[in-house]
Amino acid sequence: MSENPKTFYQRELERLFQTLPLPEYRYAQIRQSKAFMKQYYSEKIELEKIAAAAFMSRFYYIKVFKQVYGVTPRQYLKDLRISEAKKLLKKGISVTQVCHDVGYQSLPTFSKAFKCGTGYSPKAYQNLNYNNLG
Repeated sequence: MSENPKTFYQRELERLFQTLPLPEYRYAQIRQSKAFMKQYYSEKIELEKIAAAAFMSRFYYIKVFKQVYGVTPRQYLKDLRISEAKKLLKKGISVTQVCHDVGYQSLPTFSKAFKCGTGYSPKAYQNLNYNNLG
């Protein structure tokens, strides 16, 4: 038995490095772009600018991001925003405020994305979760 068995994360990284023909610096660029999205999800994020910051064309960036994370950058950002919205709604913050706090400019767009991601409208989700806290 080895002294330090590899974690799932280490094994997964090794598998990725072996199966994906990408130079190591590309992984760093993609991780940085993901961290950028996580930090600035509440702002309007232009995919063109993120791709340019990663020194890739928009189309190549999308391809590499999906290859590494299994989702497109747009889907990742949407999932991140919905996840943050769920936390805020559970605190009882108004749906309109949550919409703007997580980076959506339009309440109907936010509501549609939220319902698609959770199966509930933002208000129904809030009522279901906020009422169960007290």
